[in-house]
Amino acid sequence: MQLVVDQFETFAAAVLQPATMPLTDEQFLALGAQFPDYRIETTAEGDIIIMPPAHPRPGQRNAAITAQLFTWTEQDGRGESFDSSAGFFLRNGARRSPDAAWIRRDRLQGLPSEAAMWHVTPDFIIELKSASDRVETLRAKMREWTDNGVTLAWLVIPETQSVEFYRADGSREVFANPAQVAGEGPVQGFTLRLDRIWKGILP
Repeated sequence: MQLVVDQFETFAAAVLQPATMPLTDEQFLALGAQFPDYRIETTAEGDIIIMPPAHPRPGQRNAAITAQLFTWTEQDGRGESFDSSAGFFLRNGARRSPDAAWIRRDRLQGLPSEAAMWHVTPDFIIELKSASDRVETLRAKMREWTDNGVTLAWLVIPETQSVEFYRADGSREVFANPAQVAGEGPVQGFTLRLDRIWKGILP
């Protein structure tokens, strides 16, 4: 049974390279509507990344992350938090969906509420590495986030029980085996407890 769980957890994302021009916003949203059970992103170069539904283990870990961010957001009152179902258009043309995100409330003023995705980059994001993710691919994605306006980005890696901080100034800091990590900049005051994330779904 354990072998089957590991096999399912390592399902990788599919990357498609369109033969024509990159998808327009309308084409991208139409593609997402055709496959509502999948998470779809596009790179700045136009490659389409289709990610299957998450295995329960990373899904549980991500729930632990988004629940803590949401609770703090409600108490703090300065912004809004989002889970992995939210997508954002980046300045470089990529369309991305972080595992968790936070945006200052004043930056959301005037955005169309009926839009399927917003042309706005979060102030803060968290990405959670799953077993099928390549860490170098995720690190490049973190740099893409900060290159496109994210002030602070965290990469959480359960296998090594580490958290990597990426900042808009290009700096990177690694925390090994932390029990918790503290926010700074736009999310000053937020603390992410990591015991449940390191522990995973099993008691």
